[in-house]
Amino acid sequence: GVRDIFRKRATIINTMREFFNSKGYLEVETPILQPIPGGAAARPFVTHHNALDIPLYLRIANELYLKRLIVGGFNGVYEFAKDFRNEGMDRTHNPEFTVMEIYVAYKDYFWMMDFTEEMLERVALAIHGTTKVTFGDKEIDFKRPFRRMTMTDAIKQYAGVDITGKSEDELRAICKQMDIEIDDTMGKGKLIDAIFGEKCEEHLVQPTFIMDYPIEMSPLCKRHRSNPELTERFELFVAGKELCNAYSELNDPIDQLERFQEQLRLSERGDDEAMYIDMDFVRALEYGMPTCSGMGIGIDRLTMFMTNQPSIQDVLFFPQMRPEKKPQKDTAEAYAQKGIPADWVPVLQKMGFNTVASLNGVAAGKLFNDLCGYNKKNKLGLPNPTMDDVKRWVE
Repeated sequence: GVRDIFRKRATIINTMREFFNSKGYLEVETPILQPIPGGAAARPFVTHHNALDIPLYLRIANELYLKRLIVGGFNGVYEFAKDFRNEGMDRTHNPEFTVMEIYVAYKDYFWMMDFTEEMLERVALAIHGTTKVTFGDKEIDFKRPFRRMTMTDAIKQYAGVDITGKSEDELRAICKQMDIEIDDTMGKGKLIDAIFGEKCEEHLVQPTFIMDYPIEMSPLCKRHRSNPELTERFELFVAGKELCNAYSELNDPIDQLERFQEQLRLSERGDDEAMYIDMDFVRALEYGMPTCSGMGIGIDRLTMFMTNQPSIQDVLFFPQMRPEKKPQKDTAEAYAQKGIPADWVPVLQKMGFNTVASLNGVAAGKLFNDLCGYNKKNKLGLPNPTMDDVKRWVE
């Protein structure tokens, strides 16, 4: 059964790759070690490059590098990438995860919604032979078209408030009235996201595109063509969880720099997930990036949905786990009470016998052979014990 999950995971990736290749898009690779962790709002892992004597970051997203390739003249690029975020762990989050991001020139987020529907319908058919997928106690149908609604309408319907034109102070008051946990580092974008996450997500069971996000929530996204307070962004929600995120990409370098500067102000207020200013990316936009749409989808979470697994640990070969706690070591006095000489205590603890109790179930002969074996190799330089000595210590 476990092997079958990972065979299906491979089928998901292969189906997506074949779909993209059939459209003529190019699979590429971008840097994992980056001088600036850009492309998402997340806390990075930090490392150091000794030869250059500079800090480097494990990538939190590959977005800004893929967009550089669009600037460089490629019409469509995609990558199955390992990303890393130094954040909490739960049933749907692992600090190291797999994501697929794709960027296509001369397209917008409406086109990308249609494209995403077609891709997911094809994946469901490849895995199950039907668009209907069981997840927990729910049946999810990935048949096109998916439901679409704006974020403002979703909050109005499920939270009962209209966030249109609300100031940061007004949004903060709304959160407090709803008993939503917030802090002083949160700007308008995170306050709106908190309301949406607390009051709306659980209702989005069947595939639903939530679109037209407030501009404060989307520093890399193009302003909406009919409302400058919104952006041309959508997220796909399935079974109450976000599955993918997509934009009409921002290609105005002046607007992009202003958005980065706003992120810097959030960082100065204490938001450790605010984006860094990437001047190299701004310079790339100054050369000129065509109208473009991009989409990222979590492969681990998609595999959870397609294989009916409740935890991300069940779809990763080697998930990050909390390390085993090393047992406390008994004092030399505790060993002495058992008649074990003090000079043998560090030897036993080095072998893993950290407590007197850990000796009780050990075969005396095995322990004796191990100790004698060490002695014969002259690694410990201790007197050769007799079998009677070892038996007495174990008893």
